[in-house]
Amino acid sequence: MTPWSNNHLPASVWTAIMRGARGTCPRCGAKHLFARYLKPTTLCPGCGQDWTLHQADDFPPYVSIIITGHVMAPVMIEIGSSDLPLWAMITLSLVIASVLLVGLLQPAKGGIIALQWWNGMHGFKPGGRAEVERKLAGSNPE
Repeated sequence: MTPWSNNHLPASVWTAIMRGARGTCPRCGAKHLFARYLKPTTLCPGCGQDWTLHQADDFPPYVSIIITGHVMAPVMIEIGSSDLPLWAMITLSLVIASVLLVGLLQPAKGGIIALQWWNGMHGFKPGGRAEVERKLAGSNPE
C-alpha cells in the first residue's frame, strides 16, 4: 500500500459497508471501488488498497435475490389483486424484479467486499478493524 493518512478510515463496519454499497472505496471513501459494473478496481487511486484480494463469489447475487424477494412479495400481492390483464401483470412483475436485481447487485458486492476487508478475510491483512484499532492505540499513548 502507498503511504496514506489514516484520517479517513471508517469508524465502524457499517461505515465501511455503506461506503462499499455506494461504490466508493471502503477504506478511504474517496474513489470509485468499481472499474466496471461488477469488476473492482485493482488498486484504489486514493489510498492504494489492493481490491483484487476479495472473494465475493456468489454471495452478492444471494443478497440481491433475498432483498428482491422480500420487496416483491407485497408488490406481487398488489399487482395480483389489480384489474390488469394477465400479460400486463407478468410483464410488470418481471420488469420490477429485474430492475431490483440488477440495481442491487453492485451495492451488494461492494458491501460484501467491504465486509471482507473489515474482517481481514481472504488476504486483506491487516483488516480494516485492525487498522482502526492500531490507529486508535497510536493516538492514545498510555
